Amino acid sequence: MAENRRRLRSSTVVLGGMGVIAAALTSCGSEPDRRCVDRDSYDYANGYRIVADNNCNSSSSGSSYGKNRKSGGATVDADWYYDADVSGSYADYGTFSRSEAVDRGGFGCSGGSGGG
Repeated sequence: MAENRRRLRSSTVVLGGMGVIAAALTSCGSEPDRRCVDRDSYDYANGYRIVADNNCNSSSSGSSYGKNRKSGGATVDADWYYDADVSGSYADYGTFSRSEAVDRGGFGCSGGSGGG
């Protein structure tokens, strides 16, 4: 009887350990949350104004900083803004650096990963 209990506990520990490893691996490989914002629209009370994703998607490097795009007739300086707090149509307290957003985001992630 004691042998059955020991096996049950051992398998529970193994399965629980596998879950922790799976969580660590998926958090490192996942993409950070991002919003396309107008870099010229910062408001101290609200943050950056969120604009349509197609304003950021047209750059082949993944970042469109420094390139003006037309959005509803207005010129915007659009770029991806990562891991921001979103409130309505504004985003604040994030970063424009994708690699910084990945580095600060996951359990078990190393700080040495590079990227765009």
